[in-house]
Amino acid sequence: MHNYRIKPGCRFTLKQLDPDDTGRYKKNEEGKSKTKAAAAALIAKLDQLQERLYANGSQALLIILQGMDTSGKDGTIKNVMSGVNPQGCRVASFKAPSEKELNHDFLWRVHQEVPPKGYIGIFNRSHYEDVLITHVHGWVSDKVITQRLDQINEFEEMLAENGTTILKLFLHISKDEQKERLTERIRDPEKRWKFSEGDLEERKLWEAYMKAFEGVLSATSTPHAPWYVVPANHKWYRNLVAAELVVQALAAMNLSTPPAPKGVNFHKLKIV
Repeated sequence: MHNYRIKPGCRFTLKQLDPDDTGRYKKNEEGKSKTKAAAAALIAKLDQLQERLYANGSQALLIILQGMDTSGKDGTIKNVMSGVNPQGCRVASFKAPSEKELNHDFLWRVHQEVPPKGYIGIFNRSHYEDVLITHVHGWVSDKVITQRLDQINEFEEMLAENGTTILKLFLHISKDEQKERLTERIRDPEKRWKFSEGDLEERKLWEAYMKAFEGVLSATSTPHAPWYVVPANHKWYRNLVAAELVVQALAAMNLSTPPAPKGVNFHKLKIV
């Protein structure tokens, strides 16, 4: 999956990666079926790796999901994390900051949601909203944006130095694909609850958002917290890529099952 990783220090443009990409898998039912089978195997492995993470309690995994509306952040969580024990996984979503949160630095509320050791934490949107939306709408100056990007890099480096592995996924869809998904939300009574007229207003700013994302991805893909751009036009392939990256991140921790408590002779134990 290194083809999807943004190299630190490189200027990245979203045109470099096709959101319709499906890797070595064909865009037909056969490819879809093979992809789903591969993802299922990874999700089963994820269950074992998460149990080791929880049992050791020495490290944590933070997964950051960003993308345009309808890019599939909720769907990624629902599908990829389906095999995870809910007790060891926490999901946080960041909406407009409250008055209390605005009275602190923009990372204050984020730090409180960072997963403790032994846990997987998922940010459905994140601290990056404070440099994306604010930039696109012109709510803060370029100077403030630059400061916040530097502060984010320092914040994530601090987390990494203290045992938190950071995995950042940008779910990349095309403008045409977003149109189809928004249309589906409008037409399907079961999905209308997801629709907001604000989505249509934000869609008008598509090009501005693409430019803002490119700046953020280029400035904050670091050795300790790299960005991966996940092709997300095909949900089944998006799930496979995300599952593989999560499994890789956990496997890289090299966690083994903790030893049994000292001084206990399990051969002589008898349960009555």
